[in-house]
Amino acid sequence: MLDRFFNGVDKALAYKLMLAHIIIIAISNYIVQFTIDVPAFGALSIAAFTFPLVVVLTDLTVRLMGKQTGRAVISLAFIPAIIVSILIVLASGAPSSVATRIGLGSGMAYFVSNLLDVYVFQYFREKYQNTWYIAPTLSAIVSTFIDTYTFFGVAFAGGDDPFMSQHWVEVATNNSISKLIISLAVILPAYGMLLNFIQRKMNKVEN
Repeated sequence: MLDRFFNGVDKALAYKLMLAHIIIIAISNYIVQFTIDVPAFGALSIAAFTFPLVVVLTDLTVRLMGKQTGRAVISLAFIPAIIVSILIVLASGAPSSVATRIGLGSGMAYFVSNLLDVYVFQYFREKYQNTWYIAPTLSAIVSTFIDTYTFFGVAFAGGDDPFMSQHWVEVATNNSISKLIISLAVILPAYGMLLNFIQRKMNKVEN
């Protein structure tokens, strides 16, 4: 049924990328409830270490399979990601209102920021074709801030958690900065290696 969205591309890879999106979002939405105090950052959600992976997956999908497939992967993962996130947060013992807000906030942030990221990434990819790291770097900066503020605003502003309700802007800012640092210092180099590995593997299959 879903195959019609992936005409002319490696369907197995597309499904794996879609599943990876759902898994990372679900895990991140569970651990986003827990914060740690980091010197120079203040309150920081643990999910700051996992959310950047979604941006990497989006950029990797666009680079390997094209903008149209990237949009399809995001659109198809959108609803399952919300449902799985709500169920996981509920299973952790959180009230249904908290779980619903986190699920909806995550879904909205994921959908808006990553669809925008597809276009931003593709634009810079076409403009800087000979330098692979420029597109994921610039698209990560754009999508990180949109994603983070959208999520924390929907999930926690005026919500049941007194601390997060009052300090969600501070936490969102800290998370945005930390996610960018993690993306540029750790995930971007890993992205380059993974891209190289997958491209070599696809070339072997084609040959």
